[in-house]
Amino acid sequence: MSRPGRIVISLAIVVAFASALPVTAAASDPAGTHFSDLAQVTAANVRQLKPAFTFDVGVQRGQEAAPLVVGDTMYVVTPFPNYLYALDLRQNGRRKWTFEPQPDVGAEGAACCDAGTAGVAYDNGRVFMVTLDGQAIAIDAASGKEQWRARLADVAKGETVTMAPLVVRGKLLVGNSGAEFGVRGWLAALDAATGREAWRAYSTGPDADVLIGADFKPYYETQRGRNLGVTSWPTDGWKTGGGTVSGTLSYDAAADLVYYGTASPAPRNPEQRAGDNQWTAGIFARQPDTGAARWFYQWSPHDLHGHDGTNENVLVDLRVGGRPRKVLLHPDSNGYLYVLDRLSGQVLSADPFVDANTIQRVDLVTGKPVRNPGKDLRVGEPTRHVCPGAAGAKGRQPSAWSPRTGLLYIPHQHVCEDVSPYDVAYIAGTPYLGVDSEMYAAPNRSRGALTAWDPLARKPRWSVAERFPVVSGALATAGGVVFYGTMDGWFKAVNAADGKPLWQYKVASGVVGQPVTYRGPDGRQYVAVLAGVGGWAGAIVSNELDARDGTAARGYVNAMKDLPSFTRKGGMLYVFAL
Repeated sequence: MSRPGRIVISLAIVVAFASALPVTAAASDPAGTHFSDLAQVTAANVRQLKPAFTFDVGVQRGQEAAPLVVGDTMYVVTPFPNYLYALDLRQNGRRKWTFEPQPDVGAEGAACCDAGTAGVAYDNGRVFMVTLDGQAIAIDAASGKEQWRARLADVAKGETVTMAPLVVRGKLLVGNSGAEFGVRGWLAALDAATGREAWRAYSTGPDADVLIGADFKPYYETQRGRNLGVTSWPTDGWKTGGGTVSGTLSYDAAADLVYYGTASPAPRNPEQRAGDNQWTAGIFARQPDTGAARWFYQWSPHDLHGHDGTNENVLVDLRVGGRPRKVLLHPDSNGYLYVLDRLSGQVLSADPFVDANTIQRVDLVTGKPVRNPGKDLRVGEPTRHVCPGAAGAKGRQPSAWSPRTGLLYIPHQHVCEDVSPYDVAYIAGTPYLGVDSEMYAAPNRSRGALTAWDPLARKPRWSVAERFPVVSGALATAGGVVFYGTMDGWFKAVNAADGKPLWQYKVASGVVGQPVTYRGPDGRQYVAVLAGVGGWAGAIVSNELDARDGTAARGYVNAMKDLPSFTRKGGMLYVFAL
């Protein structure tokens, strides 16, 4: 790497080790490609995959994380109460130790969309985890003993932490969740050795709070100006304005920039927050040592439809317009696939990867979306057939990029909604939305799909339809295989070139987690995934919601009434090998 310092993996990033040695910077994937160069498992032999071992994690909720492999040990973290297990890969996953962080029981009630976590990180002999109640904890990777912990969030305000942390240059980066409660978003950096907070960058408020200074040089005019995090809001609206940081972090070592998205503004009723509502529903590029913002781009100015902005940012190098560019691929919840110059924040292209009717196009000169006025929200006027709805074209389930095929494999959904906004008052620790909604499958579409997108041709190469939203992550390998899971309990492999089905295995519950592959101590390639339905889409099962109440889970139950007939709660790790 061109800069000093250690970059380490998180569970949100796929792991593929060349040996059973301890992890090094070269083994990590801070670019977030979810690609493995392991190739023992191929399109020709993947049908021979069989279970190698399983492990019951003891928590039957949405298992959103990915297993993390370091040397001969696999680390598995559960949803609340966030148990962390170390499994011995030399002994078929025998448990080495268990760490129980004992988070605040009140955190469950503050979680918006199930009590899951996206994962843990490793660096310098430590495993780093975050708990639902907003604590960051460092654990000795060998013994499972706690080394330090730091409380970052306030559950009483509805603030939680569900993202996977990332260590960059000796700093542990952690962001918060809870925009639906009017929580003010932030990304914090802790000293990885001590837990001391080095900096905290807010997503709303004065420039000093957002860590905007002389080095901030956004590409578009709409992001230039002083204190836009205040002036683009009604009076004091920024103080309860959302913009939380619950998605995947990516890091470019050569540019020394961390990239991450910010969530929707609060409340969701847009008539209560006039203005563009900076710096929500967009993406920041920051310098990790100081937190100083380098640039920002807003996917959804004055976000009308709860489309958020926290989805993954995949860093790749492509020839665009006949010349090499360092780009960032971002499949947004608004249904558009963005290709950005990751050094400047310029939008190079933006094209819909689903049937999207809330915006007509993205103006590449101004960078702003051209809205469809027929889908604007107004109090007292229900808006019908909003596609995609607040569930988005996809959530934070990560896509996978293959440098072998030049395709981005996007797990996503086709879900629309009807929306009725109303005025709402802010009360700390309670939902701050101001909308009623009911979601349903998009007309003439399956509810979910895995789509292979060609960012240069700006169109899909192929797509595999699924009965339910595909909210698992995707994994691409050098063997020409793409792995993903389904909510009705299938773990699948398809051909990376054409999407043809190659293999599937029925697991005990729906899959909303992230598959990984690794080389074990015996030199064989393994593929692992957690099964346990949940998340926003799976709440009807994991939270045992009444299918007759279509407004439950903020309207998602209406689109998932039949899910309980296809799967049940679960919490099981599956590991496969040839």
